[in-house]
Amino acid sequence: MATIEAINISETRGVFKKPVERAQLRLRHGIVGDAHAGDWHRQISLLAQESIDKMTALGVEGLDPGKFAENITTKGICLHTLPVGTQLYLGDCLTEVTQIGKKCHQHCEIYKKVGKCIMPTEGIFVKVLTEGTIRPGDAIRVVRKGACGEPG
Repeated sequence: MATIEAINISETRGVFKKPVERAQLRLRHGIVGDAHAGDWHRQISLLAQESIDKMTALGVEGLDPGKFAENITTKGICLHTLPVGTQLYLGDCLTEVTQIGKKCHQHCEIYKKVGKCIMPTEGIFVKVLTEGTIRPGDAIRVVRKGACGEPG
């Protein structure tokens, strides 16, 4: 079963995100209290623990949740293979995948150490379709694959 491993926010941009016990998801906004929230297509970022483990295997130490500026750290789901348009329940909140990866204009500290970062290729972004509260341990369910995928 896929789960939310951690929820991470920061009140300002350009700093590591810190884990929180729960988060309120708001329509046309994202996570209440996070600096990257807003009425745009990248309301919430997700990164799989399995992707983070790849960087740990390269010798990067101290990769706690939020070090890649991801809002939600997941386990048990290969996020970057989900097509844009895929709908996911994060707990009881419905979201939709809007982007896979992102350009990294200013390389993060992790990239500077090892010459590689996984967020630009394996991180995904979603927008909120139904509001609610999420917590670590909540289930993640794919309810509908995007245009390029088969129905879930």
